[in-house]
Amino acid sequence: MTMTGRVDEKVCIVTGAGRNIGRAVAERLAEEGANVVVVDLDERGVDVAGEINEADSGEALFVQCDVTDEDAVASMVERTVERWGAVDGLVNNVAYAANKSVLDCTEAEWDRVMDLSLKSAFLCTKHAARAMIESGGGSIVNVASTSGHRGTPNKAAYCSAKGGLLNFTRQTAVDLAEHDIRVNTQTPTRTGSAVGFESGGPGRNTDGILRDRLGEPIDHANAALFLLSDEADFVNGTELVVDGGYLASY
Repeated sequence: MTMTGRVDEKVCIVTGAGRNIGRAVAERLAEEGANVVVVDLDERGVDVAGEINEADSGEALFVQCDVTDEDAVASMVERTVERWGAVDGLVNNVAYAANKSVLDCTEAEWDRVMDLSLKSAFLCTKHAARAMIESGGGSIVNVASTSGHRGTPNKAAYCSAKGGLLNFTRQTAVDLAEHDIRVNTQTPTRTGSAVGFESGGPGRNTDGILRDRLGEPIDHANAALFLLSDEADFVNGTELVVDGGYLASY
């Protein structure tokens, strides 16, 4: 099959790819010719990889992985290299939010949010970047949140983790630049079908979103595709905010 996509034959790892934004990213990359590693703790990723492989696009490999476990992450990256010989792209999409204020959040809840939303990005970046160095470079995309820019009620740990992820992007861009690895953030806000709510539904209204609709997973998939493609070759250490103008209104 001859590919003419924007990420032809690039090998891209997407974490949390079993549903929502991660699934949309994996499918979009495959549509544009990438070989995609569908990473998820849940076996629903099997279906995602299967659908990609049945389509007339790139190929997919499902790897069940706890991205908070360093040995599991290292093994996942090794399997990727064994399958395709390289790692060209990584999307750190896994996250978790405990809806608790600083007064009510337990230590265990805080640690769980930090592990899934920040530590996972550190571990996947560490091991994928080592493989990228062997491959001659690559691109990393961290999925943050508008909550990383402002206080969101009852999300003490989540806001802290996503704020940390923004600066983790900047710092790793500095560390990895000499290896021809770009690191950027894409920042979504409330996403309609990704969270199971229709636009304007309870807790997911469009207040403050200038586009007057919730984001859809495809909006964020298109952003990730751009950042991973060669079109973004001069984009490094920065943030692409995909929020319909939400932050601009505050």
